[in-house]
Amino acid sequence: MTRPRIGFLGVGWIGRHRMAAMLDTGLVEAVAISDPSPDMVAEAAKLAPDAAIVADLDAILAAGVDGVVIATPSALHADQSIHALQAGAAVFCQKPLGRDAAEAARVVEAARTADRLLGVDFSYRHTAAMAAIAPLVQGGALGRIQAVDLVFHNAYGPDKPWFYDRAQSGGGCVMDLGVHLVDLALWTLGFPEVAEDVRAHLFAGGAPLAADTDAVEDLALADFTVGDGIAVRLACSWRLHAGQEAQIGATFYGTAGAARFANVGGSFYDFTAERMAGTTSETLASPPDAWGGRAAIAWAERLAADRGFNPDAQRLVEVARVLDRIYAA
Repeated sequence: MTRPRIGFLGVGWIGRHRMAAMLDTGLVEAVAISDPSPDMVAEAAKLAPDAAIVADLDAILAAGVDGVVIATPSALHADQSIHALQAGAAVFCQKPLGRDAAEAARVVEAARTADRLLGVDFSYRHTAAMAAIAPLVQGGALGRIQAVDLVFHNAYGPDKPWFYDRAQSGGGCVMDLGVHLVDLALWTLGFPEVAEDVRAHLFAGGAPLAADTDAVEDLALADFTVGDGIAVRLACSWRLHAGQEAQIGATFYGTAGAARFANVGGSFYDFTAERMAGTTSETLASPPDAWGGRAAIAWAERLAADRGFNPDAQRLVEVARVLDRIYAA
């Protein structure tokens, strides 16, 4: 079988990292690269010197690609994904797939109609730490799960202006950071039904976020219920005084034990998994773990085997709906 031909739209740091991970598998071929920054294009071309440097998505599609990897600003994700899917190309997109659930649903429907593979870079699912924790939760080793605590504090705000424009970003720290952990919690729990009664407190610059503002939140606290009464709490922020560069974690509390996914020493990249029982704890996974490109690799592996629609893509809409409810609350 011939290797799928891939176009890369947006090759900043994340786009290039995912590109390198996919190409290292040998399963796919990079045939086209597009980015408005000549410097970024030059760096990406080092990974795939035979790939064509093209102007835009239309030029990528004209190259006859089987798939497109999209790492552009959030406001572009839905329309670019739909355009690629309607042209017959599979899509792997950076999060968020859409700025709200309606946009995400449009993309998923386009993938279903075109019968093409759709993936989103929810990379924490693919860490060694979560590979150790998920079976404990799903297999009942922790008993009945009662509560889940989700935390993502980033000592730095994003450095691109579009993140602070609601029309372009869809939201602030919830859309940027919280989406990762909402997906992680729902995925680990098997995507249970989410109750409508979401409560949230959103802040911008130290004041409650007004409903009629174009500003985006830099601190968010939310809680909601899933399944048969599992309580989920989310706290995320940009520039909170957390005493370290990042605080990232997901803790699952059950009647027979608990398990914690957590970053190490403020790192954005190093994670541990712990299993707790009473006053004791056991380390299940620890760094090093080269997890960053695994979601992209998983998409490439599936694309090489089957380019058709994966019904699990509907889960992307469920994640987006939770974010919609947080913003509405």
